[in-house]
Amino acid sequence: MRCPFCGTQDTKVLDSRLVSEGAQVRRRRTCGHCQERFTTFEIAELQMPKLIKNDGSREAFDEDKLRSGIVKALEKRPVSIEAIETAITRIKEKLQATGERELPSRIIGEAVMEELKRLDQVAYVRFASVYRSFKDISEFREEIERLESGQTTSEEK
Repeated sequence: MRCPFCGTQDTKVLDSRLVSEGAQVRRRRTCGHCQERFTTFEIAELQMPKLIKNDGSREAFDEDKLRSGIVKALEKRPVSIEAIETAITRIKEKLQATGERELPSRIIGEAVMEELKRLDQVAYVRFASVYRSFKDISEFREEIERLESGQTTSEEK
């Protein structure tokens, strides 16, 4: 690893730790030339599958779009940035674990709903109302009753 301060390749790892639920390795390093210390993060680089939209078109996975949707659902809710990032990491790992090159976009929508249900029930209902296109208040009521009773919808099974 090249030193970011002096450019020398003579660096040494002082400490390694797993972070982000084991998805990353944090390494504390020191430069043998200038003695500066710095931190690096190592993650596995896996290709994300392309998403097949409902109209049949294909779209590259967009982490920013995923984050934006989750943050919008969680707006003004008491959920930490760390919890959001952990949820995003879990969703990405779930997609990568399929080993598929392409996946239907509904898979990501259902994964988001699963994570939101875990993080915040109000955000879950917000997202579900848009994702499932609720048409009236009775659909909200039904979803809230399902949430309270612990039932799953036919789409989540």
